[in-house]
Amino acid sequence: MVSHTTNEYPLGAVQFSRLSRRGILLGLSLPQLIVLGIAILTVVTALYTAGGMGLAWTSPVWAGAGLLAVIPAGGRKLIEWVPILTRWAARTYLGQLIYRRRIIKPRPAGTLALPGDAAPLREWEDPETGAAMIHDPHAQTLTVILGVSHPAFVLLDPGEQQRRVAGWGRVLAAACRSGRIARIQVSERTLPDSGTGLAEWWATHGTDDGSWASTTYAELIDRAGPAGERHATTISLALDMKAAARQIRTAGGGIRIRGAAAVLRQEMTTLTTALRAADLTSTGWLTPGEVAVILRGTYDPAAAPALERHGHLGRDLATAGPVAVTETWDRLRSDSAFHAVLWVTEWPRSQVYPGFLAPLVLSNGILRTLALHYTPVRADQAARDLRKKKTELISDAAQRRKIGQIEDAASTAELDDVLQQEADLTAGHGVLRVSGLVSVSAPTVDELDAAVAAVEQAAIQASCETRRLVGQQAQAFTAAALPLCRPV
Repeated sequence: MVSHTTNEYPLGAVQFSRLSRRGILLGLSLPQLIVLGIAILTVVTALYTAGGMGLAWTSPVWAGAGLLAVIPAGGRKLIEWVPILTRWAARTYLGQLIYRRRIIKPRPAGTLALPGDAAPLREWEDPETGAAMIHDPHAQTLTVILGVSHPAFVLLDPGEQQRRVAGWGRVLAAACRSGRIARIQVSERTLPDSGTGLAEWWATHGTDDGSWASTTYAELIDRAGPAGERHATTISLALDMKAAARQIRTAGGGIRIRGAAAVLRQEMTTLTTALRAADLTSTGWLTPGEVAVILRGTYDPAAAPALERHGHLGRDLATAGPVAVTETWDRLRSDSAFHAVLWVTEWPRSQVYPGFLAPLVLSNGILRTLALHYTPVRADQAARDLRKKKTELISDAAQRRKIGQIEDAASTAELDDVLQQEADLTAGHGVLRVSGLVSVSAPTVDELDAAVAAVEQAAIQASCETRRLVGQQAQAFTAAALPLCRPV
């Protein structure tokens, strides 16, 4: 990301790096090279063994392979759809598209009642902070969730916006330096307003003097149901237990999860300190009950207002998951809603100001979750990756010149991005890989399609490109809608 600040306007514009579309050779990916190799090998073998007749007889093979390599469909080449279709067919055959909770059979103690690849997740309640720590035994991560409150960014003056952007940059830079953070997830979600905010305001600012007016007003607030929507923001921090293995052994005293919790607490302290410097107010690390409400409300949005109004309900992580989930090609159905996930395939290519996501974040009347996944890259690994990218881009350019192929502007722009990232890394900045997902929910299929169209239009206004994910909605939904730092 490149920043340019002018003296006339205190808010600096930013520019995102382009999504890399490099291939192994001349922009061709490995699957394309494989099928093209099969086509060429078939042609050569047919010519040498049976001449022109053999070439004609084998034409379905080499022609089909060539078409698979070059024909695009849905933003990908046909050959790149083969793994997705194969995995979808296998899951369909094995009955993995349908989840129904077994009510009578109890789950193992400490596990989360979630479907799919989130089923192995384990709960650990930190005895010192009371925070819910989610352990993924397969990915070897330990995740904790922080609630954050902040003023409306778009209402601040440009100088204050620039200061807060710089502060958030320091927060991310601190995560890059430790080398122990696997992933940071920022989730901004809209929720149906349960009326608790109005009740809290009355409890804080109201005057209950027993008069007719105050009594009537209090009764009216008590009877007020859900109205409108509200926004909630969380920051999830995932500890890489492999990278922090030595510190975990030192702090754990033989108990691995206890040592991991101690190391994660250090990162939690660092994060909260950096957030205070960025003028972001922490509302506290989420307890198991608060995490359970988020999980239940995500799969069952119709129950979310009632869970908030009655604080003692739905606070058990063992029962917070869905009762039923059915996955189809381009959507997911859970207890009381249909869901679809959009992937932000392209960030703005031109310079934009930090509030460019306002059309997407401030969209009204849509239940959606915007999830940004930040994956820190160690400085040595980032330097190796950038050198490799630069070498490949220069080699591809030389190869294209050798065969007489015209150099396109996209390749030149990608090389410029790599050179800029290398310069930023040399100057001491960290490197983060950013992925954006948008989960959209609605009570019916028609309302879901309308909401998805509205979100896609809002993304266009934000100068972003989105694509609706297909064949992998279940995994994408857990990554986008749940603040658990699930892999994308």
